[in-house]
Amino acid sequence: MVTARKATPAQASDPWYAVMLELLRRAELCQPDDLIAMVDQVIHTVGLELTVYLIDYEQQALRAIPTDGAPFPPPLPVDTTMAGRAFSLIRTLAGQPTAHRAGRLWIPLVDGSERLGVVELAPAGRPPGAPSPGPRDQCEMLVHLLGHLITAKMPYGDVFHQIRRSQPMTPGSELLLRLVPPLTFTSDRMVISAIIEPCYDSGGDAFDYAVDGSTVHIAILDAMGKGLSAGVASAVALAAMRATRRAGGGLYAMGRAIDTALEEQFRELRFVTAVLAELHLETGLLRYINAGHPAPLLLRDKHLVRTLDAGRRMPLGFDDPSIQVAEDTLQPGDRLLFYSDGVVEARDPAGEMFGLTRLIELVSRQIHAQQPAPEILRRLFNAVFDHRRALPADDATLLLLDWSRAAAERAVL
Repeated sequence: MVTARKATPAQASDPWYAVMLELLRRAELCQPDDLIAMVDQVIHTVGLELTVYLIDYEQQALRAIPTDGAPFPPPLPVDTTMAGRAFSLIRTLAGQPTAHRAGRLWIPLVDGSERLGVVELAPAGRPPGAPSPGPRDQCEMLVHLLGHLITAKMPYGDVFHQIRRSQPMTPGSELLLRLVPPLTFTSDRMVISAIIEPCYDSGGDAFDYAVDGSTVHIAILDAMGKGLSAGVASAVALAAMRATRRAGGGLYAMGRAIDTALEEQFRELRFVTAVLAELHLETGLLRYINAGHPAPLLLRDKHLVRTLDAGRRMPLGFDDPSIQVAEDTLQPGDRLLFYSDGVVEARDPAGEMFGLTRLIELVSRQIHAQQPAPEILRRLFNAVFDHRRALPADDATLLLLDWSRAAAERAVL
C-alpha cells in the first residue's frame, strides 16, 4: 500500500497544488473520452478553461478534442497559425487580449519530447481584455501533466486516435502504427526523431530505437511490396530484432534472426531492406550493418561529412551468413540521418526525382536555422510532398539522431 506524503502548509494553501492532486485522483477512474471535460472542470477552480488540439497523423493540422456543449473549433493549420507556431517551436506563446477576446496561452502538449499537439488556455468567465491566464510555469506544468495523462489513457479507447485522423487507415498502417515507438525521444545529450509517410496507407516502412545506458540502438526497415503483407513482414522483422536484442544479441545476431523469422513465416520469398546500428555515446563508436538499404548520412556542423556505405549484405530474409559489421567514429554534435528510398526517389509530375542533393541541402538549412529535430523532419516531408504533388508511389521514412545537448534542449518545452 502506498501512503500519500502529507502536504506542507504552503502546498496545502496553494490552489495549483490542489488542482494537480485532483486531476491525478480523478484520472484514475476516468475514461479516455471523458478526460478533457474532467480536466476543464477541475481547472475552472483556478479561473481557467482549455481547448486541447491534437496533431493529425500528417502533422499538417491541429484538431480539437470536442467536449460536451462546447462548439467544435475547426482544424488549425500548423504553418499559418499561432497554435501551429507554438507546436513547431515547442515554445509557449501568448496571445494579446482584444476587445472581443481575452488573453490566452498556446502551450505545446508533449509527453516527454513527443509532440502531441497544443493546448489553448484562457481565462474562464472573465470579460474581454482580461490579462493572460496565470503564471506561465504553472500553466506549463498543468499541460505537461495533461500530456502524460493523454498518453496513459490512449491505449484504452479510440477517441484520441480518431481525432488525429482525417481519413480511414489501412490494416497495414494500423499494424505498424501500433508497433513503432514514439516519433521522438530525448535524453540530456541526444534526440532521436522519426517520421513515416504516407501515414494512412503505408507499405512496409518501419523504424525502431532503444536507449540503454550509453548505447543507442537504431533501425530503419523497408519490406518489399505494399499493403498488409508488407506490414506483416516488417512486424516479423521488428519482433525478431527486438527479441534478439533483448536477449543480449548483437547486430550480427539480429540480422540472422530476421533472416530466419522471415524464412519461417512466409512460404514465398519475402525480404526487408534495413540498416541496423548502435552508437556508444561514451566513445562515439558506431557499429552498423546495411542490408540493401540507402546509406545513412553523417552530418557535422550542418555539412555532409560522408555517407556510411560499408557493412553491406543481402537484404534481410536471404540466407546471407557473410554479414560484415562496419565501424565508424562519431563526435558529440554529429547527426545521423537515415532515410528510405521513397524520400529521394519521390518524383514530381515531370518525372524529376527529389534526389539526395536536395535532401542534404534542405536538412542543412533546417539545422542552420536551429529547428527542433522533429520539426526538421516535418519540414523535410513538407518539401517532399510539395515536390511530388501527387499520391506517393512508395513509403518514405526519415530518422534523425542528433547527438547534442543543445538539440535536446530545443526538443523539450
